[in-house]
Amino acid sequence: MRMPVRVDAVLVQALIAAALSFAHLHDLAAAAGQDGWKAWAYPVSVDLLLVAAWRRLRSGGSKAAGWCWFLVALTASLGANVATAGLLDLDAVPAWLRILVAGWPAVAFLGGTLLAHGPTDAPEPATAPTELPTQETETAPLLATPVPPALVAHARKVADDHRARTGTPIDAPTLRARLGVPLPLAEAIAAQLV
Repeated sequence: MRMPVRVDAVLVQALIAAALSFAHLHDLAAAAGQDGWKAWAYPVSVDLLLVAAWRRLRSGGSKAAGWCWFLVALTASLGANVATAGLLDLDAVPAWLRILVAGWPAVAFLGGTLLAHGPTDAPEPATAPTELPTQETETAPLLATPVPPALVAHARKVADDHRARTGTPIDAPTLRARLGVPLPLAEAIAAQLV
């Protein structure tokens, strides 16, 4: 069954914004002395660092590292957009900006490496159940995670959509990915959906 192609205005806007930002980063890198393929690599580097940092923020892992590198990459992108808006003479780029552009690859490499190889999941505290499960609660998780009713209602819609598309019930890892929540919370939600 073919799914109809639907034009999403938000996606179109995102693509336009990405293309403009990409062009501004390229123009600034070229004006700062990075020519040829190197000028094209700068926007890719900045955007990939933004994506890696955003992914870290959405993964439920260390938020401090994610925010730090997200702000570094956002500053580089926003700085290039503003600099190429006529506030900077691209024919006479100041030395300090040439230094920043030349130093960017090392900064991006460090950030990308730390994001890719740093801890991605927050450690869970070791706790023990306070009481043994009874016959009635044998199927419920021992460490119950409170779930807001609105989140369960939203998860039910996501699970129904998943079942309609795949013919199978949604599992906790898929639910975690679709909702963007930590795995223990996804497991608690999945337990309430059965």
